[in-house]
Amino acid sequence: MLPGIGPVNAIAVLFPIVYTLEVPAATVMILFAGIYYGSQYGNSISSILLNVPGTSAAAVTAIDGYAMAKQGLGGKALAMSAIASFIGGTLSIFFLAFFAPILAELAINFGPAEYTVLMLFAFIALSSFSQGSLLKAIISAFLGLAIAAIGIDSTTGVSRLTFGMMELYDGIDFIVVVIGFFAVSEILIMLGQKDSDQSKMQPLTSLWITFKEITGSLATSLRSCVSGFLIGVLPGAGGTIASFIAYATEKKILRPNQFGNGDIRGVAAPESANNSASVGSFIPLLILGVPGSETTAVMLGGLISFGIKPGPLLLETSPDVFWGLAASMFIGNLFLIILNLPLVGLFAKILQTPRWILMPLITMLCVVGAYTINGSEFDVLLILIFGLIGYFLRRADFPLAPLILGVVLGDLIETNFRRAMIYSGGDVIIFFESNICITLWILAAVSLFAPTLISSIQKKVHS
Repeated sequence: MLPGIGPVNAIAVLFPIVYTLEVPAATVMILFAGIYYGSQYGNSISSILLNVPGTSAAAVTAIDGYAMAKQGLGGKALAMSAIASFIGGTLSIFFLAFFAPILAELAINFGPAEYTVLMLFAFIALSSFSQGSLLKAIISAFLGLAIAAIGIDSTTGVSRLTFGMMELYDGIDFIVVVIGFFAVSEILIMLGQKDSDQSKMQPLTSLWITFKEITGSLATSLRSCVSGFLIGVLPGAGGTIASFIAYATEKKILRPNQFGNGDIRGVAAPESANNSASVGSFIPLLILGVPGSETTAVMLGGLISFGIKPGPLLLETSPDVFWGLAASMFIGNLFLIILNLPLVGLFAKILQTPRWILMPLITMLCVVGAYTINGSEFDVLLILIFGLIGYFLRRADFPLAPLILGVVLGDLIETNFRRAMIYSGGDVIIFFESNICITLWILAAVSLFAPTLISSIQKKVHS
């Protein structure tokens, strides 16, 4: 639940302990994996109730989850988060067991060109997030790319947009950006309300989700599970891209006007996708030895430290690690839903806390979360600056989701684009050569033009 802490810090703290105790490698991986996918749901709690995403994947959940919380439906959003997480996590375990060898071969075929087109597809899908002007969504995305460009260029060694500040040479941590644009801007908006204004948080009308709401979101959860798992298999993609693409896809398929305003399916899609992607990320970790995130990178270090060599032969040399991990994930997801559903009411009562108490607590959470990342007071100053920018962007109806996507994908798309151009000798045809690239371009075109075509067809039918 705590922004800035996350699974990687929990694993980093526990790693020397389990190493000293000489815990078996399979047991260590089960422990670390439980922290990893368990944190996916923990992040959603602060995102839904306080609009304070702890990770980039949780930022997508905050879009509709926090909108539901403001309508008094925080309990339903938390319950759907737990159910969708269980569906995505459980089904993806079976995918992991049955399709690991096949999907590992597919992941090998993803080169820099394929990754670049995948990122472009994600950017094109950002049009789904724009509640109003597409131009504002594009401006927001470019602002995110500008933030991602801050720091030392890894290729040329040239400083970019640092303005001579040593603190900016390493770039800006994503959590600092998320806390500033989401949480601090929300605090400023709440402070801007007059005393006579009603609180944006409505009284809790219902804590429990209905069977009809579960069945109505089932198709969304299943589709997001499949797409999330496939994206999770790709090294470096992970739950963030999976969440954004799942949300964008569902918004295209379903009624887009409801998304962003508190649609429960807008919670189901990213939660199912990011939990599924977290399971899928174990395929490149175990089969290829390629970590897709900071957390899996620490896990990789743990495997190597215990004498386990990840690779295609892992299923033969250390079957207890792979199959023990797969079995433990099913048990872990089962315990997650048993643990979280009864506590929905307790979590939701956070919203009943008086605003004069809640706002200082949120502020303290933001400051602590930003400071603990690097132990820097400069990061605390940055969240205030980003909060002010986010405040004015929200008042001007600029969507924040494309900005967050730009921050997340900025470095990835730049790195893979450069590598692709180096491999091809500067020939852009490399982005259209492989079947994977062509498929992604087709999906991008469908994502961009399908809503317009559907809208025109509906108008003709009604006329």
